[in-house]
Amino acid sequence: MSKVRVEEELQASADAVWKLVSEFGGLKKWAGPMIQSIEVEGEGIGARRTISLPGDATFQEELRAYDEGERSQSYAIVGPSPIPVADYLATLHIVEAGPNACRVDWSSTFEPAGVEEAKAIAIVEGVYKGGIAGIKKALGL
Repeated sequence: MSKVRVEEELQASADAVWKLVSEFGGLKKWAGPMIQSIEVEGEGIGARRTISLPGDATFQEELRAYDEGERSQSYAIVGPSPIPVADYLATLHIVEAGPNACRVDWSSTFEPAGVEEAKAIAIVEGVYKGGIAGIKKALGL
């Protein structure tokens, strides 16, 4: 089982960052131009979002855990994915680090699928770093 963890401190309140990232279907607001569209089916735990990428690539993620008080959500990729991983489970956690500071803690476990472990890890890390850059851009940081 491979593991990835990307952490970055932001000069924004944990509440402001959580407000941006907490909506399961709101990924397009901050995840960057790679996200063409998102459609969500269902609500709460078990909801699924279908994410469309350039070149007609699509995949689904399912919300597995959500904790408003802890500012945390976990989701899994279900079905085929353009990312070379299987059994992927990720957690996005926003941790308060002061009155106007927080840490984005994004982690996952997965099995590499069709590529070397180092390549799968690099791809997942790139997704998380790009997502955090998108959060910063959306918040004007």
